[in-house]
This record gives sequence, structure tokens and C-alpha cells, in this order.
Amino acid sequence: MRKHFVFALTVLMLLAFFAGTSFADGLKVAIITSPNDVHDGGFNEDNYNGVVAFEKENPGAKVTVIQDKTGDPASCIKSVENIAADYDAVVCVGFQFSGIPDIAEDNPDVKFILVDTFPADDDGNEVSAENIYAMRFKEEEGGFLAGLAAALTTKSNKVAVVNGIAFPTNVNYQYGFMSGVNYANKHYGTKAQIVELASYAGTDVTGKNIGGNYIGSFIDQANGKIVGQALIREGCDVMFVAAGGAGMGVFTAAKESKGVYVIGCDADQFNDGKNGDSNIILTSSLKVMGMNDKRVLKEIADGKFKGGNFLLGAESGSINYVKTPGRNQLTDDAIKKIDSALALLKAGKIKPASSYSGTMPDNFEGIDAE
Repeated sequence: MRKHFVFALTVLMLLAFFAGTSFADGLKVAIITSPNDVHDGGFNEDNYNGVVAFEKENPGAKVTVIQDKTGDPASCIKSVENIAADYDAVVCVGFQFSGIPDIAEDNPDVKFILVDTFPADDDGNEVSAENIYAMRFKEEEGGFLAGLAAALTTKSNKVAVVNGIAFPTNVNYQYGFMSGVNYANKHYGTKAQIVELASYAGTDVTGKNIGGNYIGSFIDQANGKIVGQALIREGCDVMFVAAGGAGMGVFTAAKESKGVYVIGCDADQFNDGKNGDSNIILTSSLKVMGMNDKRVLKEIADGKFKGGNFLLGAESGSINYVKTPGRNQLTDDAIKKIDSALALLKAGKIKPASSYSGTMPDNFEGIDAE
């Protein structure tokens, strides 16, 4: 009896001890990216900054960076499988990691954060898991804000959106941008034309030609520059670039021209726009991923983690744009008008066209909202 009492008392003491100890004191976190690394100046870096911010606020936590350079989904999944058992939390950055459900099932004590896609089974069907927090974003809202900024700024009345590959997330940016331009033309008196080059039209996952200007890669800067130069020759003086590392080629084309602005994507890319004493970045459309990475890691640390699939947008502060003084070149009038439309986005009164909306950029829900 005494032996049982001592054992029970010991268990209670241990429980009391751990109840007062933050899991973050020893949380081991891995962040896996592909094909670009965590210093890409945009998508991956924003996620990395959120994970690092968590680490700084929880000194006992340890973050490991892993890069799969292939961009191949099978290779990405293998990268996760190889390391999952060694970590408490694994942040998987990008659509290439959607096939992690089996790994999550085999590692029930590991928490997974899946960014920019929902988990899928072997047949590509969306699934969910208790130990996967998956977040997708309303990129069309970010594209919409970029379209407004472009239409309100252009002097040539020719603007364009440049994308990487016509995956649904990129199509969302394209359709959102076009929606924003159309909205500005209708409500703010702008006369911007959207330039699409047939030779760079995108083909979506269903095989449909969706127009736009697609580089065909997220890493090919040389071809990105060619696409950028072609659009500039057509008279475009504002381009929204949602193409990962390949987009840096478009930046180069703009820097080598005169009077051409670029709108950054996913993160504040003002530093990437430096061009001698000037800067080509008009503003940046923000997909606020790092904030959400940090939040979910904190929930893991506090024992409050809940898995599920979540679509995040302007209403939660997960979509925004840069208007910080010194980090944009928008006019005060443009900022006022973009803020007005942003409020309608947050309220759900404007729903730009997207790859899943069933509407198009000229007839999206809320095009008549004011």
C-alpha cells in the first residue's frame, strides 16, 4: 500500500512540475522549403521569419532549416518522412507538401503546420488530420489589392500580372489582380488595360488556357527577365509579380528600364527593389504567413493545438498590403482608395474572382460594391 502511495505521489509531483513548464522550453521545430531556401525575399522567408520570431520569444526552442532543392512533390514528402520523428513540430512550406497525411498518421505525437495547401490523399482528395494545421490563403484578395494599386498608379494605362506556374494559388493572384483593376476602372475612374501576352498564357491544372503571363517556373530568373522585358515593350509601367525566385528576373527587367514599377508579393519586397538611389517597388501585397506560423507554434507550446484545414484572408489580417511610410511609393489618394476597398474585403462585401469562385474578373461578387 505504501509503495502505491509513493508511486502516486511521485506521479502527481511530476504532473505538477510539467504543468508549470512551457513545452516551448524544449520545442524542436523543423521548417522545410522547396525549391527555394528560406532567404528568397518572399514566400519562404516570411514563413521563416515567423518561426524565428517564435524561437526568439522561447529561447529553449530550437529551429532547424531543411531545404529540398528539387521542387518535386515526391522528393518533398520523402524529406518530411526522413526527419519527422526527430521533431516536435514540422512546418512544411508549399503546395508540394500536401501529401503528408500518411506521415502524420505514422507520427501522431508530431504536430505539422502545412502552409499554402490542404493535406491530400493518394488520389488528390482533400483530407484533414488531428495533428495537421493546414492553412491556405485568399490570394485573390492580395491580388485584388495589387490590381487597385496598379490601376491607381499607371501612367501608360497598361498594367500586368506575372506569375510562376498556373497552380490554383497563382491563378488566384492572377484573377484577383484582374478583378482589382476592373474594380478601380469602374469605381475610381481609372482606365488601366490588363496586358496578356499569348505566348506566355498559362494552362491551369484542368488543362484550361487561363491567359495571363506565366514564366513557367518559380526559379528561372532568366526567363522571368524575358517575360518582364516583353511586357515593358508592350508599354506596361506597373507589374504585379507573383513568381517566387523567378520573379527576380522581372525585377531586373524593371530596374533596367525607366519609369517602371513592380508590386511585390507575399512579403514586403521593398529591399529587393533597390536600384541605386531609387526603388522599383510600388508596394507589396502581403500574405501574412509568418504571423500564423508563430501563432500555431505557440498553441503547440501551450498544449492548445487543434488540427484542421483553414482558409485565411483579410478578415483575420492574413491578407494586407504595405503602406508603411518609406516602404511604398503610393500616393495618399491611392492609399485612401485601397483602404476603402480593403474594408469591403474584410466585411465580405467584395469577393474577387479566383480559381474556385465560379466567377471571373469582370463579374465577381461585389464588383458593384462601394
